[in-house]
Amino acid sequence: MKPSKKTPATSNRPQATQQTLRQSILRHLQTLKIRLSEEERDGIVRESTEQNHSSWQLLERFLATPAASAQERSIERRVRLAKFADSSVLESFDWSFNAKTISRGPFEELATGEFLARGDNIVFVGKSGLGKSHLIQGIGRACCALGHRVRYVTSAELLEELTAAAGDKTLPAKVRHYRSFDLLIIDEFGFDRMERREYPESPSLLYKVVDARSGRGSTAFITNVDFADWTDYLGDPPLVMALLDRVVDRAIVLRFVGDSYRQHRAKQNQPSASKRSKPSS
Repeated sequence: MKPSKKTPATSNRPQATQQTLRQSILRHLQTLKIRLSEEERDGIVRESTEQNHSSWQLLERFLATPAASAQERSIERRVRLAKFADSSVLESFDWSFNAKTISRGPFEELATGEFLARGDNIVFVGKSGLGKSHLIQGIGRACCALGHRVRYVTSAELLEELTAAAGDKTLPAKVRHYRSFDLLIIDEFGFDRMERREYPESPSLLYKVVDARSGRGSTAFITNVDFADWTDYLGDPPLVMALLDRVVDRAIVLRFVGDSYRQHRAKQNQPSASKRSKPSS
């Protein structure tokens, strides 16, 4: 007796099984909330089949793409929550402008985030226009990429929030909020003497935040006021001494000297005398 021909159902069984597995894998990915489209899944399987990948290599390829996407979203979320003033990064800093006085090495070292593991504070001291804000935000962004929680705030904004919280009796909660970050960046300290003029309780308020963070996280002060002038700037010598003691303790202090970027850019943007239009007669 001649063997009977395979029925269509039997001949299609491997194909049906493969299709079922594909749909099952897609459901599993959705259940696990792993973002991988059907096209990406099929592309990974096709590439692994063509290159004869092992099961471990196939699994690594399945996890690599969604893992990278999840990491990127996590970094974007941390950067958004940090509330940086602009998109400054270390790579966009003009290292050649003040090359003799501002060396790249110390800032790239800070961008590794190792100072956070040690609990070191950071203080940038120098006149305005030298790139202090640019560099500290670049360091903050690098720390976000490493998985650290960062918060950027100007001194005036911080004191405004703390003063309002003191007024509505939510100051302890506000201090706990600022205590929670791995790195708190307080920029523009002493920028226009607003702290002392508009917020008489500024020494006490700043002290509460810095003291709460002591031993819990790193705090960065970006200022154009030298340490010797903090008492004159804020008043209340005992509190200022206590504040300085906690800020400078185990702090990395970098002093900025050089020519002002802002003044340089302003001169570049001014039209030359030959290009200025002559006044009409």
